[in-house]
Amino acid sequence: MNEAKRTIYLMGTVIQLWIQHPDPEIILENAESRLRDYEKRFSANDKNSDLMKINTQAGKAPVTVDKDLFELIKLGKMHSLPDDSALNITIGPLIQLWRIGFEDAQRPSEQEIKQKLKLVQPESIILDEENNTVYLEKPGMAIDLGALAKGYFADKILEYFVSEGVRAALIDLGGNVVTYGEAPQREDGYWRIGIQHPMQPRGKFVLALKSKNQSIVTSGIYERTFTMDGKTYHHIFDSRTGYPLETDIASITVVSDKSVDGEIWTTRLFAQKPEQVIASLNSLEGFSGIVITKDGTLLYSKSLSSQIVM
Repeated sequence: MNEAKRTIYLMGTVIQLWIQHPDPEIILENAESRLRDYEKRFSANDKNSDLMKINTQAGKAPVTVDKDLFELIKLGKMHSLPDDSALNITIGPLIQLWRIGFEDAQRPSEQEIKQKLKLVQPESIILDEENNTVYLEKPGMAIDLGALAKGYFADKILEYFVSEGVRAALIDLGGNVVTYGEAPQREDGYWRIGIQHPMQPRGKFVLALKSKNQSIVTSGIYERTFTMDGKTYHHIFDSRTGYPLETDIASITVVSDKSVDGEIWTTRLFAQKPEQVIASLNSLEGFSGIVITKDGTLLYSKSLSSQIVM
């Protein structure tokens, strides 16, 4: 069986795809085209994207969108509404105000933050399933799908690979990893996926997870930061305060069947205490996880014990 690997610089990260297939290069070429299409349509930073058409029409008119974008916005709204969720897809105005992760990052004034907080209202996303339209009720509202889009894309790429008869695959969308089939050169067939040490340089792992036919998603406060006057701000926001979340957690890893689910819950749970995060994941069928705190404490689901390689 032939195999091939492709590295793509897209979505602000390094994407790596590896597959086993009789004609892998054609499959990888098509996968890259699909990822570029997703970024073009779902981006909150491209004024011509389908998502930005919704944002620019906020308070004006509903916008008809493709089924996949509608599906993801619907899913994002559902997970943004619970009071205890740290995920909020209407966080767009705050993201663009702070600009953390961009060269023009800033610490806004208290007044600016208060103004933008009035627009962070997931209940004001009006969805019409019959016509596939999305309407933001208030002018200035903006949807940002950065907290769940990569997981959705990873699942869609895996669906494509499976439909084309790919025997084995590794999909890495920069922190969103999906394993499929037998890992090459491993007697047990399991992939080894490193979990980044949040206080160490890239490539320094706390542990590795043995994985097969699973998604492993890690989110952390180290991924995108901005320092001003000696204080460092991260990119995971508290939609109640308008500031980055105050938390003891440095990173959350979620192991699940679907990558979009893993990505959603890494953000949803970030406002909880470390022990609560593990308890919450254990209460969800088919989920498990790892939490690393700022002081280096490691907590994980008991169900992962057999998969952890220290």
